[in-house]
Amino acid sequence: MKKTFILLSILLLFLLTIYFKDNILSFLESKFFVASTVEKNEYTRNYNFKYVSNTDNFFPQNKQDILNIYYTIINSGMDEFTFYCKREYVDCINDVKDVTQNQETVSNINNYVHPYNSSSGNHLDIYKNYGKIVIKIDKIYDERMKYIIDFDIDKIIEENITKNMSDREKIKVIHDYIINHTKYDKDRADKKIIKYKSDTAFGALEEGYAICSGYADSMMIFLDKLGIKNYKVASEDHVWNYVYVDNHWYHLDLTWDDPINDEDKDILDHSYFLITDKELEKLDKTFHTYDKTIYEP
Repeated sequence: MKKTFILLSILLLFLLTIYFKDNILSFLESKFFVASTVEKNEYTRNYNFKYVSNTDNFFPQNKQDILNIYYTIINSGMDEFTFYCKREYVDCINDVKDVTQNQETVSNINNYVHPYNSSSGNHLDIYKNYGKIVIKIDKIYDERMKYIIDFDIDKIIEENITKNMSDREKIKVIHDYIINHTKYDKDRADKKIIKYKSDTAFGALEEGYAICSGYADSMMIFLDKLGIKNYKVASEDHVWNYVYVDNHWYHLDLTWDDPINDEDKDILDHSYFLITDKELEKLDKTFHTYDKTIYEP
């Protein structure tokens, strides 16, 4: 009788285990599969957008969850992060690869985060047996570059910005300063000759040469220092700033406001200074045509 009872108990336990398998595995996942803790640095931005938002859910159930996780990791400035794919999300690992190894997607996400936290690339360690994903992030800006840029930006703000200025006035001062102290890097843009770090704020502010990403990064760092909400917008061949001023979003393109004339002389223009979507479309429908499903506030 005792043996029968034990056998029946074991059988019952077995059947219950099968019946409640998903619940038990979910419990084990929550107890033993622990994602990294997000550690935010001083450049982390608290903004959420329609394309991506900060999250504390590190057990993704769809591709949007993965986009949000990846944005959160980059936005926080972390160099390495661990999260897990749920068993029922069968395409999870493929979607992780698609998000993190697609350069266009990485660039889109970079445009929403502070330049100092932006990614130049990443590496994946995938443990398929239990869905563990480890992402290691490479950064565009090193510590030396950040220190030098921040020192100069703080000095520029102190010498040129006053408390009684409106946000629009502050932006114009910085817009004009960057353009007056930077030349468009024609060699890099036209001939692929790289002499300067002109694709970064370091090239624009320290070396005096920039392409569109250098202008946009410089403006973004200034705007964040001034507490003005912003992000970058990119088309297939160009990138510029999108700025929230006076309760509206406006385009701001320093590259196209720093044209070079036929005599190779620099010009300070304001055609692309805080303009609306409609004004932008009237001025240019080629280089400024972008995917609004991605770059919508």
